[in-house]
Amino acid sequence: MKRPDLSALAAAPRRGRFTGVTLAGIVLLVGLTVVISVHAGMRSAQRENAERVMDQRTAVARAAVQTETERYRSLLETAAAGIATEPVLTWEAFDTATAPLDSAGLIGAASLAYVVPGTDQQVPGLQRLWRSRGAEGLELRPAAGHDEHYFSIFTRTLHAAGPQLNGLDVAAAPEAAAALDDARRIGWPSVSDAYVLLRDRDLPAEEQQRSFVFAAPIQTRTHDPDFKGWLVLGLRGEDFLSGVLATVSQGQLDGKLLATNRDGRRPAVAEYDVPGDADLERSVDLSVADRQWTLVTRADSSHLPGASSRMPLTLLSTGSAMTVLLAGLVYVLATGRARAWRRVQEATAELREAEEDSRRQAALLSAIMASIGDGVGVVDQTGAFLLHNPAARQLLGVGEDENDPHSWQRHYGLYLPDGRTPFPVEELPLIRALRGEHSDGVEMIVRNPQRPEGVLVSVDGRPLDTSAGQPGAVAVFHDITDLRRYENDLAGFAGVVAHDLKAPLAVIRGHCEAAAEDLEEAPAGPAVTEARDSLHRIVLAVDRMAGLIDTLLAYTTARDAPLRTRRVSLAAVVAEVVHDRTAHLRPEDQPQIYVGPLPDVTADPAMLRHVLDNLLGNALKYVRPGTVPRVNVTATDCGGGWARIEVADRGIGIPDDDKPAVFDSFHRAHAEAGYAGTGLGLAICKHIVERHGGEIGVADNPGGGTRFHFTLPTSSKETDMNDADEAAARAALERALAERAAMENSRLPGLSALPAADPSAHDPAAAPLRAPVPDHHPTSAGAE
Repeated sequence: MKRPDLSALAAAPRRGRFTGVTLAGIVLLVGLTVVISVHAGMRSAQRENAERVMDQRTAVARAAVQTETERYRSLLETAAAGIATEPVLTWEAFDTATAPLDSAGLIGAASLAYVVPGTDQQVPGLQRLWRSRGAEGLELRPAAGHDEHYFSIFTRTLHAAGPQLNGLDVAAAPEAAAALDDARRIGWPSVSDAYVLLRDRDLPAEEQQRSFVFAAPIQTRTHDPDFKGWLVLGLRGEDFLSGVLATVSQGQLDGKLLATNRDGRRPAVAEYDVPGDADLERSVDLSVADRQWTLVTRADSSHLPGASSRMPLTLLSTGSAMTVLLAGLVYVLATGRARAWRRVQEATAELREAEEDSRRQAALLSAIMASIGDGVGVVDQTGAFLLHNPAARQLLGVGEDENDPHSWQRHYGLYLPDGRTPFPVEELPLIRALRGEHSDGVEMIVRNPQRPEGVLVSVDGRPLDTSAGQPGAVAVFHDITDLRRYENDLAGFAGVVAHDLKAPLAVIRGHCEAAAEDLEEAPAGPAVTEARDSLHRIVLAVDRMAGLIDTLLAYTTARDAPLRTRRVSLAAVVAEVVHDRTAHLRPEDQPQIYVGPLPDVTADPAMLRHVLDNLLGNALKYVRPGTVPRVNVTATDCGGGWARIEVADRGIGIPDDDKPAVFDSFHRAHAEAGYAGTGLGLAICKHIVERHGGEIGVADNPGGGTRFHFTLPTSSKETDMNDADEAAARAALERALAERAAMENSRLPGLSALPAADPSAHDPAAAPLRAPVPDHHPTSAGAE
């Protein structure tokens, strides 16, 4: 037997120690390098965080200054509008109109004044006039060297000490005078260049501030406005900026407000300082009335959140200590082969257990996917299918998967709900999910040799969570063929029910008119008159009930009826609606309707006409009594094959609180004002537009009134409906209506449903409204 090499055995521990020291040194060197790199990275991240926080704080400061100045301008304009409605302005009326500004918390506001123009020759007359209207002891003091003067008549002191300075000539301050001239010229509030307020010029120099004034013209809202003067609000710049930034900067931002004067100079209106050595600076522009201002902010980065932290130093010390410990551990491991081998064995056992658990989870997931009734498909980032559960294969009717997304439509037979148009590949839920988009309830027809009758499915698509280990997308398929067939039957049933409800109303109306004719031959008397009034009220109630039934039927039709889309001339439809709404009016009652260039769109003609008829009817109906309606119908190209149509009016408008709910069913924004309606018109419009894939919304018209807008696909996106399905639904409904009509005629021979009263000769909103699908359900309901 060969004897073991004792020298080799003795050298083994030394080699082990050498190896341990070497490995520990390498770990120590690498660890310290990593820790130092991370420390440097964290310091850099702190600087970037300081920059980001600086941007955020500056944005907040800008928003605060912008919001506050806009609030001042809005309050001043509102008060000026209120004063403009006074036929004879007195001190009492001025005091009442400006009282809300006293409690509005206007930071830096010194005083509010009503100012009127005048020449030297007009001074005595103006003085007598305004003394008679409550300006007691008023003494107008014109400044020398000016052709026109601007006298303060009534003054309300806000945050300024001292008496009211009535009779001052604002022309003594060229900056304020220029703002008054601009406001009168543009008919809009104007802000002055920075200067020292006239009321502050007697203060010590250290107490004077650079200030500015807002000037709002007071004029009537007519075609030929009657100018009555200005409402002028004086603000001290230092007080204003300090009051705003003290709250939003949290003591971390310096601020300087620069105003762009009319001569192009940019003086500092105000400055706000906080302790610290500023090393960050930002400059942002903001609009103040008709002027452009600049807000300059500065900050000490060490005072900003997340920018001054002991974390990098802590990480450096902690990381160094852990690196030393790790080096010691490597030394122990390198010299403890048996321990290392045992730990490797333990780790291997844990990995095997984790692998077994993963297999069990995969088997459970496979069983779940095989048992659920909805189809599920999963693809990777290239579009190759990773999974199709049995329900999906049965629903699609194709056993072989197709891994090229551009071939999915042809391979599986995917069509739009019209049953004819191939489904665009880029709009497939799985393709959209691969782009990171979510999609819900996307309907499509699956028709192929294995599914010749076609199946209507609803598909939901989602991006695959990257935590699953592989990017991709997942889609869930629901068979809604039976559901859609049930909805179509329900729509037909709704038409029959509506017809059955209208039949007894027609009988009641017929009897009322017959009774009214009999009463015409009766001797005149209170009883006969009362009977006629009662019959008239019954007829009006019957007509309202019939209109409500028609509107409810239109609501159901707009939601469930098949779309029959084709290329439609939007200009022709608008012209037809305008003619129907205005042809019966007297010449003096004709509204002012402007129709701009309109494109061709892809839509269901009857449903599109209902939307336009409803919006135009509302625009003509919701106007102030005695006012001629003014309506603009325009369109713009949104790009991507879509057009935006706008219907703007100068009516009574919609309150802001009602705008979010204006498209809800049975919601009426002006019910208390006595305007008739059911509250379903705009809900119907919303259903119709959304069924075309568009959007509908409402906003205030800048010129007063309301501006409705909706989007439709242009003719380049033209599609066709499934004529067979629509013909079947129509045939079923017509048969049911024919049966009910026979029953109705058998109840009251010689009488049929009588038409409603003729549209008013002077009310353009009283014209009859067509249902979304006039071939199915004629209606005379009014626009809502």
